[in-house]
Amino acid sequence: MGKEKAKSGSLARRPDNSAFKQQRLPAWSPMLTANTVLPFFYFMSLICMLLGVWLLLTVQSTQEIKVDYTHAGECNVCFEIRKNMSNAGESCICTVEFSIEKPFKGDVFFYYGLQNFHQNLRRYMDSRDDAQMVGWKENLKNPSIYCEPFKKDQNGLPIAPCGAVANSIFNDSFTLTYIDSSGTEHKVPLLRRGITWYTDKNVKFRNPKVDNLTLAQVFEGTTKPLYWQKPVYELDPHQATNNGFINDDLIVWMREAAFPNFKKLYGILYRANKPFTKGLPAGNYKIEISYNFPVQYFRGRKQVVLTTLTWFGGQNHFLPIAYLVTSSLILLIAVVLTVVWLKFGKNGKNMEE
Repeated sequence: MGKEKAKSGSLARRPDNSAFKQQRLPAWSPMLTANTVLPFFYFMSLICMLLGVWLLLTVQSTQEIKVDYTHAGECNVCFEIRKNMSNAGESCICTVEFSIEKPFKGDVFFYYGLQNFHQNLRRYMDSRDDAQMVGWKENLKNPSIYCEPFKKDQNGLPIAPCGAVANSIFNDSFTLTYIDSSGTEHKVPLLRRGITWYTDKNVKFRNPKVDNLTLAQVFEGTTKPLYWQKPVYELDPHQATNNGFINDDLIVWMREAAFPNFKKLYGILYRANKPFTKGLPAGNYKIEISYNFPVQYFRGRKQVVLTTLTWFGGQNHFLPIAYLVTSSLILLIAVVLTVVWLKFGKNGKNMEE
């Protein structure tokens, strides 16, 4: 027998006679009545309120102190010096004193903070060469065009690391000192290593392969960024393995902030020796600051932040407040719906005109 001729015309486009294609599958449609919707609204309001209160209590259990040193005390002299770009190479050290009323128990994190510094500008964020930072040798000597005008110096030497992000690295340094009741000074030990994400340190940022060469020889033929005081392979004179593109401070800075007011991790309290085994004791403190980073050009401010952390993070009230506001809105809607339901009745008999 010959083959049956294929269907043509509208019959060829007809769906198969199956339960799925003919939409005969069993379905369930919820009946949205006041008896089912109103309890759900009240329940969700209660859940959001409990979460908000819990997170708010968790956030308030953290301890935090902020010290603005932009032009506080002796730092006012350094602030005036940094107004003149010709003094960029001149060192300036100032001291700021403060006190802690209650001891900071547990791990204490030391941050530096900047205000009104927009790391989230597209042109600024694009001004970098990730291939260079991951250790590709061809990009070391020939950086990306996105790094302009921080791609090469006036002599034509390629800049490593190139771009505006690396060029504007925060370069203030700090020495924190605790003064006990007898007047004895104790230098607060800070862990300056291990402050980066694992993926950043081991994947996203890598030095070019050294082989039998020193790091300085690997970077030979390149130059430091315009506003840096020393080349990238000499960033940490105390730890040879913390130089080049895997320097912790450089990695922390290269992770751009989303908002103009931000803080970045500088160090973590080392609690091996007294009197810091339990955290930072209450008392008087002073910070010796190597004041290098100018902020007057963008009307910014600088600060030091000491804080403890919980499982939720630092002292950030956004999420608890968001939950409490959401709970209030849901409760308001539930009350309005309840009033409407009680007034008109569940059968709608009172809605007749």
